[in-house]
Amino acid sequence: MHKFLIADDHPLFRDALKGALSSCFPDVTFLESDSLISTIEVLRKNRKISIIILDLNMPGCDNFYGLLRVKEVFPMIPILVLSASDSVETISQVMAFGADGFIPKTTATPMIKDAILAILKGEKWLPLGMQTALLEIDSEAKDIAVKLKELTPKQFQVLKLLKDGLMNKQIADKLNVTEATIKAHIGVIFKKLEVKTRTQIVLAVEKLQLD
Repeated sequence: MHKFLIADDHPLFRDALKGALSSCFPDVTFLESDSLISTIEVLRKNRKISIIILDLNMPGCDNFYGLLRVKEVFPMIPILVLSASDSVETISQVMAFGADGFIPKTTATPMIKDAILAILKGEKWLPLGMQTALLEIDSEAKDIAVKLKELTPKQFQVLKLLKDGLMNKQIADKLNVTEATIKAHIGVIFKKLEVKTRTQIVLAVEKLQLD
């Protein structure tokens, strides 16, 4: 029996997708999550999940970080990204950063079924004609992505606040932790991203179009 994890922060959408897929996959158990943190919790508590249907813009995901992080922690579970952001640039990055397939949220149920079946067989899946339209993601962006996925969600939170120009004390107040804790996080961030200045961090975040 398959287990599908639907990771999306809109409960009505999750219900609609479960209803649509139930008729296509009558023997599937559906699991749900509504943020990056809850997605990782569900994955840790449940074994043998067959596929993750992942929204790029859930809380904590920030476009590509959620995909990168889930793929880092659970590399063997295939991921089908289902998103309203369906530009060629977005799809190209999604596939370059480890997704097994991409479908726009406007996709009809039969095509979603085809995508899931293909991915369960170990194949990649994209909408018709999209494979030849994919853009080459430059090596610098790929290198940043490899480093970024090693950050924990808490470290990524600090990274985003650094990008927004907040000082250590302001970040500590916002996250309700000590300034020493923030300094420790920043040290790890600098080491993992192999940067020496906050400006380099800003450039890295902007390179991946993170929120």
